[in-house]
Amino acid sequence: MNQTVRRPPVPRPAERARTIAARGGRAVLLRSEPSPSSPGADSLGIDSLGIGSPRWDAAPADRIEPHLHHLHEDGSVTVLLAQDHPFVAALAGTPRGQLPALVEIADRAPVALREPVRALLWVTGLLVTLDGAAARERALRVAEARPDSRLLDVGHGMSVLRLTPASLVLADSEGTCSLTPAEFASAAPDPFCEYEDHWLRHLESAHHDVVGMLTRLLPETLRGGHVRPLGLDRYGLRLRVEAAGADHDVRLAFSQPVDTPTQLASELRRMVGCPFLAQARKTG
Repeated sequence: MNQTVRRPPVPRPAERARTIAARGGRAVLLRSEPSPSSPGADSLGIDSLGIGSPRWDAAPADRIEPHLHHLHEDGSVTVLLAQDHPFVAALAGTPRGQLPALVEIADRAPVALREPVRALLWVTGLLVTLDGAAARERALRVAEARPDSRLLDVGHGMSVLRLTPASLVLADSEGTCSLTPAEFASAAPDPFCEYEDHWLRHLESAHHDVVGMLTRLLPETLRGGHVRPLGLDRYGLRLRVEAAGADHDVRLAFSQPVDTPTQLASELRRMVGCPFLAQARKTG
C-alpha cells in the first residue's frame, strides 16, 4: 500500500520573499551581463551551500557591496553607491543610462551557525542612476520604510540607483522558485519577522531546557546532534541539527497558523507539553 507523506505547511514563496525583504540582510550588486540562459529557475547552479543561484558570469571583483540597499514592496531596489564608484560612471556612459543588473540578498540566521545563510533572493532588472529631485524622493521613500542615517549622504558623495525589477528568484530549504514582481508585491511578510531575531537569540541563550524538550519531536536519528533554533514563522518553528557528518533542517508545524504573540505562545506550550495549554487557548 502506498503511503502519502504529508509535508508541514509553509508560507508561500512570495511571502517568504517578502519576509526576506522586510528583514533586510546583506546585499550584493552584480554588474555583469547575464548569460543567455539566466536568470530563471531553469538556469540554476549549485553553490557551496547547496542553494541554487542564477548563473551570472561575474568575477568576484564585479560583486559590489552597496553603501545601502532597500527592497521595496513593489520589488524595485534602491541602492546607494559612492558618486565616484566606477559603476556609476559606467551607467552614465551608456546610451540610455541603464544597464541590466542583479541584486542578491542573503537571509542569515540570527544565531551563530556554521552555515548561517538560510535563503537567497535575487532581483534582476534594469539599473539607472537617479539625479536631483528623483534621487531625494527615492531616499525619502526608503527613510519612511527604514530610517537610516546613511541616507543623509545622498547628494553629498552618494548616488541613488534604482533597479526596476523584471523577475525575482528565491532559493531556500523549500527549493527554488521564480516570482514575478506582481506576485511579490501582492504578498505580505510574516507577522513575526520583525522580532524573530531577538526571540530566537533569547531561545538559544536562555532556554536550553525548551530546546531540549523540542528535541523529542525530532526523528530519532537526529536527536544526537546539536540542535539550534533556525527560524520562526506563522506556520511553525524550524530547527537546525548540526551533526558530525552534515546539517539537517527540520520544521515543527503548529496545529494552526498563528498571527499574534499570544497564539504563538500557546503553540509553543503545546509543542513542549505544557499542562496549561488549554487555559492558554482560552485566553488567546
